[in-house]
Amino acid sequence: MKKIKTTDAVGCVLCHDITQIIRGVSKGPVFRKGHVIRQEDIPVLLSVGKEHVYIWEADASMLHENDAALVLQKICMGENMHASEAKEGKIELIADCDGVLTVDRERLQKLNSLGRMMAASRHGGFPVHKGDVLAGMRIIPLVIEKTAMEGAVQAVGKSPIFHVVPFTMERVGVVTTGNEVFHGRIADTFTPVIEDKLKAFGITMAWHRTLPDDPAVITETIQDMLRENADMVICTGGMSVDPDDQTPLAIRKTGARMVSYGAPVLPGAMFLLSYSSDGRPIIGLPGCVMYAKRTIFDLVLPSLAAGIDITAQDLSRMGEGGLCLNCPECTFPNCGFGK
Repeated sequence: MKKIKTTDAVGCVLCHDITQIIRGVSKGPVFRKGHVIRQEDIPVLLSVGKEHVYIWEADASMLHENDAALVLQKICMGENMHASEAKEGKIELIADCDGVLTVDRERLQKLNSLGRMMAASRHGGFPVHKGDVLAGMRIIPLVIEKTAMEGAVQAVGKSPIFHVVPFTMERVGVVTTGNEVFHGRIADTFTPVIEDKLKAFGITMAWHRTLPDDPAVITETIQDMLRENADMVICTGGMSVDPDDQTPLAIRKTGARMVSYGAPVLPGAMFLLSYSSDGRPIIGLPGCVMYAKRTIFDLVLPSLAAGIDITAQDLSRMGEGGLCLNCPECTFPNCGFGK
C-alpha cells in the first residue's frame, strides 16, 4: 500500500475500510475497501481523522486484511456455524443451532502465539443458541505476507478449532435414594431442581423412582432404566462417604466404567461420573445440587446433553474457576465459575 495525503487522493482506491465512530450512536465503516475516493469524500475522511489514506498498490506477495481473515476463518470455523462478511478486517462466527461450543484450546493458543493475527471466542463447554456470536478473528496489520498465512495453516493445522455440537439427549431417568425420603420422613426437594435444569436443555425426566438405601435395589433400577433406553441415569442422594450412603457402590455394581468419584468443584466435590458399557452416562449428584444455585451439575450438563464424553482430565481442569463465589445476585454463566 501507499500512503498519500487525503486531499490528494481523489480517484485512488482505498485498500482498507475507514471506520467512523459516533459516540452512543454507531460504529462502522463509512467507506469500504475498494472504494474510489471522490472529491465529496474528502471532508468526510478529514472529519474521521484521516489526514492521510492508504491506497492499494498491487503486490502478489501480500494479502489484504479481509483476505487474510478468510484464511483464519478456514482454520477456525467448524460444524454448525457460519461466518459473517469480512468487515473492517474482521470475521465473526455465528451459531446455526443450539448446542455446546467446543474449543481446541491448545491450537487456539498456538494460533494466537504466532503474532500479527488473532482469534477470540466465548468459553468452550458452555451452551450457545442459534444466532449467538461465537468468535471473531482478524490480522493486526492492514496487510500481511501470504507466506505468513500459509505458515499459520501449517502450524495450527486444517482441522477447525471451533465446533458447535447440538444437544441430542431427550429422555433420562432419575433415581432418588435415601430412607428418609423413601419412608416419607422428609419431602423430596431434590428431584424438582433436577427436572428444571433438564428442561432448560429440552430433556424430559421420563422415569423417576424413589428408593431406600439398598444398593442391590438401586443397581437393578438403574439397569432397568437403561434397558428402557434412558439416555442418561441420574442418581441423587447417598453420595457422601458416610457408611449409610450406598449410591456409589450401587452405580459400580451396574458394571459401569467409572470416570471419577469426586471433582475439583465447589459446590460439587462428591460428584460421580460413569458410563454404561454402551456409553450412556450414569451420574451421582451430591446434595449441594439441591440447594446451591450453581454447582458441578451446571458445568457438566451441557456436554452431557450434547453427547460429548467427559474425561477425568476434563474434570481435573475444572479446579481453576471451580469455586463458586455464591454471589448475592447470580449471573451465571456470565461469571468466572467454570472458567
